Amino acid sequence: MLRTRKIRWLSGTMVLLAILTLLLPQALLPQAAAAQAQTSGIDAVLVADVSNSMNTSDRDKISNEAMKLFIDMLPVQGDKVGIVAYTDQVEREKAMLEIQSDADKSSLKDFIDQLGRGPYTDVSVGVAEAVNILNHGADPSHSPMIVLLADGNNDFNKTKGRTQAQSDADLAKAVKEAQDQGIPVYTIGLNADGKLNKDALADLAQQTGGKSFITDTPDDLPQILSEIFADHAKLNVVKLPSVTGNGSYQEVTVNVPNDSVLEANISIMSSKPVEVQLTDPSGQAVDLNSDAAKLSTSKSYSLVKLLKPQEGDWKLRVKGAPKDSIDINLLFNYDLQLVVDPIKTKSYTKGDKVDLAAKLENGGQPLQDNDLYTDMKATLVVKDVDTGKSEEQPLENTGSGFAGTFEVPDNHNYELIIRAEEDSFYRESAPITINASGAAGSGSQPTTSGGEQDKPFPWLPVILGVIALIVVGVAAWFLMGWLKRKNRGFVGQMIVEIRDENTGDKSYPQYKKLVSFRGRFHLHQLLQLDPELKETEKYVFTPSNGDRIIIRNTAGGTLEKSGRAVDASSGVELKNGDRLSIPLQQADKTILIEYLV
Repeated sequence: MLRTRKIRWLSGTMVLLAILTLLLPQALLPQAAAAQAQTSGIDAVLVADVSNSMNTSDRDKISNEAMKLFIDMLPVQGDKVGIVAYTDQVEREKAMLEIQSDADKSSLKDFIDQLGRGPYTDVSVGVAEAVNILNHGADPSHSPMIVLLADGNNDFNKTKGRTQAQSDADLAKAVKEAQDQGIPVYTIGLNADGKLNKDALADLAQQTGGKSFITDTPDDLPQILSEIFADHAKLNVVKLPSVTGNGSYQEVTVNVPNDSVLEANISIMSSKPVEVQLTDPSGQAVDLNSDAAKLSTSKSYSLVKLLKPQEGDWKLRVKGAPKDSIDINLLFNYDLQLVVDPIKTKSYTKGDKVDLAAKLENGGQPLQDNDLYTDMKATLVVKDVDTGKSEEQPLENTGSGFAGTFEVPDNHNYELIIRAEEDSFYRESAPITINASGAAGSGSQPTTSGGEQDKPFPWLPVILGVIALIVVGVAAWFLMGWLKRKNRGFVGQMIVEIRDENTGDKSYPQYKKLVSFRGRFHLHQLLQLDPELKETEKYVFTPSNGDRIIIRNTAGGTLEKSGRAVDASSGVELKNGDRLSIPLQQADKTILIEYLV
């Protein structure tokens, strides 16, 4: 009876949704889309070369510190991050994780700390896998990006017959896909041994619309990562004067310019531990693990994140080791958008003038605090779509916005973007398209004859059509649900080891990606159908909600989960980081599994 009621409730809900979809004014749909667009964030895949060559080009594991600092600099909620560690194959991978808490950030950083190193290198493997992850796990409303940390050199396994030409072809394919999907690749070249292939990394960034950086010290990371965020998320970076440690607390003023700042990142780079204290503009001490501020630390940095900070001068007190250089950078995240007033939608010709006006908005409303405009400059960026050339011209700051005029220079198509910036702020407007190619625009609207207007509206066919649509929709919904369950995919990977109970020896860990499986698979498939391990056929995996997996012993029996025996006959749920120990009676071996998302 309960299931029947549930089906009736779902059916009724589907009918209501279908009717609302048909009858609600279509004018509301763009508003819903605009609301969705305002939630856009970043979807990033961090790609790290973990080959043995990095033992010399990245002796201090700067790549690990860079990835962790990148994660700490992200907002507390909303963005998604995936990780790929590669040699000439994908060694470890973490699927896109939506950051909802500090615990999510800690999970990502713990994964980074566990990365090992292995032989051979093929840059195309890491880039191609990152593009694939974004294609399958990114949020369409978010802005995708890839950050590649490598020395840019390849070292192929000669026994596999892999050639540079094959790698170049695979990389070119991944680059083309990134270009088509609007995925910029930012490269950080690690050059501790002076053998960096900087041209290859710079070319990769240039082709995809990213930027390329080079470093051999973690001290450069705040500036590099801040510039990456500034370029991708349209922010500006403020670098404060460096502090030379003297063993005592030293005070630095951090000015929050206005109340539109959502977050401020204060990165402190020091090779030795530092002590940090913070007071707000009223002089009150701030708890660095509270709703007002968060402190994150690693071996080469400390990062203080101010959350919705009060406008004014904050006092940061830093105590470092004597003679230790302490670099401090600010990165502001504003809850503001630069919006251009609508222009007339028509075709233009050479010599026509287009009046432009833009202003800052907060939550869809004009900015109330005009003081933010005081030192701001605005620029009109004009791209000739036909020739690919771009030009810039300054706009007037009116004190409550920006204004200017664009004169169409030729009978071409143009894309206009307005950019506003000052020391700690940067925003770009959505692009405006100007059609001056000579194609006449039709402003006429379709008309009907008087006889057609007099005809009564055909209500009966419409009502019957709506009922038929609802019936078909409900049936399709149940069918799609069934197909979805049947063909549901998996995410993440499993690390598999086999322990011989007679000798105690364990096999080399094997990393098994699960994306190729659909609906269900059994453990024997994961073990490459080894005849000796045939009894593992009775262990079946099926996907569950929230990137989890259910393992069930179809023949009944127990297994160990995190050291505790559990009944697997009715199913055991696995989440990220869970470990299993499955004893085999016939082979006298134990299968050890770790599930990672």
